[in-house]
Amino acid sequence: MSSDTATARSVVTSRLTAGSIARFLQKYAVAVMIVLLMALLTALSDSFLTTQNLINILNQNAPLAIMAAAMTLVIIGGGFDLSVGATFAVAGVSAAWVALHVHPLLGLAIAPCVGLALGLVNGVTITVLNIHSFLATLATSLVFRGIAILITGGTLIPVRLPEFTWLGRGRIGPVYIAVIVMIVFAVALMVLLNRTAFGRKVFAVGGNEEAAILSGIRTRRVKIVTFAIAGFAAGLASAIAVSRISMGQATAGAGMELEAIAAVIIGGTSIYGGQGAIWRSLAGVIMLALINNGFNILNADPFFKDLTTGLIIVAAVAISASGRRR
Repeated sequence: MSSDTATARSVVTSRLTAGSIARFLQKYAVAVMIVLLMALLTALSDSFLTTQNLINILNQNAPLAIMAAAMTLVIIGGGFDLSVGATFAVAGVSAAWVALHVHPLLGLAIAPCVGLALGLVNGVTITVLNIHSFLATLATSLVFRGIAILITGGTLIPVRLPEFTWLGRGRIGPVYIAVIVMIVFAVALMVLLNRTAFGRKVFAVGGNEEAAILSGIRTRRVKIVTFAIAGFAAGLASAIAVSRISMGQATAGAGMELEAIAAVIIGGTSIYGGQGAIWRSLAGVIMLALINNGFNILNADPFFKDLTTGLIIVAAVAISASGRRR
């Protein structure tokens, strides 16, 4: 009996240890990988660990970080938004058109509003028609991309006005305004997710929607708000991007929805919903940015960059699935 008890205890202990390791990897693996990657790139290139290079990395990836932060709420709530890239395009060309024909500042201001409206369309479509978010946003992305083409007429919309370019190119000291906007937006979402009743409802809906309904949570409203925030974020990101390049184009944002989802998953947010953190999604964006920057600095074959990114995403999904099984 004593030997059986000892064996049982050892099995339980090993399972607890394996579970603890899985939880640690799910939460902090991306941070460990960033540290290791930075150390490797610093050793391989003298031009990597410079103030200007690090500032440029943050500035170039500020729009993606904004979108990934908002996408975190959607995925924690049990959804996917494949339309944020198309929303990015519609908001960007709308901003350029309004800036050119009405006023530059109004153009910058209207981009987040357009994104918010399109995000609301997604949320209402998903909840009212009871369509899975993957399919619904895949369909609306096609519609939104068509709207962007209609606004531009198939041409570019150049806007070379100082009142329009300050958001994407301006600095406060050595720091770009876009980076400041990204930090403020990310912190606001962190507070919303972790310090408010709404944030707790998002976790509840993603963790077990039926239980959330039985507990009195208006799950439809929660979902609509998460998709509205994702749309607003896409519009804000597009305002920064279109201001930076001084041009609206209907093809802008192509593939950004997949990059945002990849960053969220690499950060350890569960693809099944119910758990995740915005800071880890931002770390996922930094991880992708470091990989891209490292391959550019080292002039390595782009094929290996895609291969490396794909392997990291597969590993992140495997860790997420392992944590869910446990």
